[in-house]
Amino acid sequence: MAHTPDPCNDILRIGCGAGFSGDRWDAAVAVVGTLIAKGGPCALIFETLAERTLALAQQQRLTDPDAGCDPMLERFVTPVLRDCIQHGIPIIGNFGAANPRAAADRLQRLARTLRLPALRIAVVEGDDLLHALDKERLRSLMPAHLNAKDLVSANAYLGAMEIAQALKAGAQIVVTGRVADPSLALGPMIAHFGWAEDDWDRLASGTIAGHLLECGAQVCGGYFADPGVKDVPDLEWVGFPIVEMHADGRFIITKAWGTGGCVDMRTVKEQLLYEIHDPASYMTPDVIADVTEVELRGAGVDRVEVSGVRGHAMPPTLKATVCIDAGWLAEGEISYAGANATARGRLAGKIVRDRLQQVGLMYLPLRIDLIGQSSVFADDAGRWSAPSLDDAFAVHDVRLRVAAGTRSRSDAEAVVREVLSLYTCGPAGGGGVRTHITSRLASDACFVPRDWIQPTWSFVP
Repeated sequence: MAHTPDPCNDILRIGCGAGFSGDRWDAAVAVVGTLIAKGGPCALIFETLAERTLALAQQQRLTDPDAGCDPMLERFVTPVLRDCIQHGIPIIGNFGAANPRAAADRLQRLARTLRLPALRIAVVEGDDLLHALDKERLRSLMPAHLNAKDLVSANAYLGAMEIAQALKAGAQIVVTGRVADPSLALGPMIAHFGWAEDDWDRLASGTIAGHLLECGAQVCGGYFADPGVKDVPDLEWVGFPIVEMHADGRFIITKAWGTGGCVDMRTVKEQLLYEIHDPASYMTPDVIADVTEVELRGAGVDRVEVSGVRGHAMPPTLKATVCIDAGWLAEGEISYAGANATARGRLAGKIVRDRLQQVGLMYLPLRIDLIGQSSVFADDAGRWSAPSLDDAFAVHDVRLRVAAGTRSRSDAEAVVREVLSLYTCGPAGGGGVRTHITSRLASDACFVPRDWIQPTWSFVP
């Protein structure tokens, strides 16, 4: 089907190519194809940075100064980079994580691999509080229950203004670390329309548009789908969203052409309220948005118009996420099948608990579940609160899962060895053992006086 490009420059289209770091690598292709076909000014955002993702990136950078950005960066960008550069579509992504300059270097190398000219890449910095603040100031911000000596990362949520400035200066790609998710989309809106820093209603509308974009396919029916209750067509081909923003702050949310999923009043309402604690006061670094008077109107197939967003002056503080080293997580699983499987699984769990007591590790936070029998109903103390089953054949297979939090890796190894030993130490018929040990992070939020933070942007060679 042929589409006529829309020549109206009053509309800025912004597409989303990823909603988290584990998203589909090919999702942006249909989005970029739609942007090109529609014509006019547009931009593409990649939202790949969660709180835990950033802390893990900080850990990686500690061991390798060239690491710390999204390891899947090239996978996301390669399918669309050539088209974006050739059609003047700027890319804005927080795939810089803990090391935006490393991400910029990788993008420049990618351009050379694709035989593209050197790119104008800007990086936004200033979110890393470990470098921005002295230790005493940082310690004064941290929640009392967190131990400053175990600090792994502390990052403030920056806003959209530095992104906008970089785009107005001609950046083809803007790489950020921790910015507020909606700011990735608000930045190109400010750059294109010239909205003032205190134009609160328009900034709020742009923020809500970014909020609808930020989770990728979620607003297009992905996370919305519930078969038989909220049916969504062709979910295996679910499309990713596009916002069509007008200069006055009205916008339409739609999705890429030729894709599955749906954008309707239901999906937009769910995403609109997602992660918003107070609809009258959604606080971001750029503005406080009020969605209590928002109006939604169907504007065609897979098109919903949003209007009526109101804004108030930005808060005096910036939110920050603080992560500390929380030791290790030891996990082990083993399956039991056939007659009396539940009883054998219960016995195996008791054996592990008793063995850990024998070796002096019962101080550990420990959880033992029988998946398929009581994993939903049991609690962290390991009490079996599910109804008892007298019929030995009522459950034909169960999977024992043992999980423990430890302060040392050696203790974690001791836990998983006890699960592994169930193979031959009994009870009968255990199989399919899997064990895993991972480092753990604990996180919390705090607030930083805005004037303590000095965000910057710059071009990198």
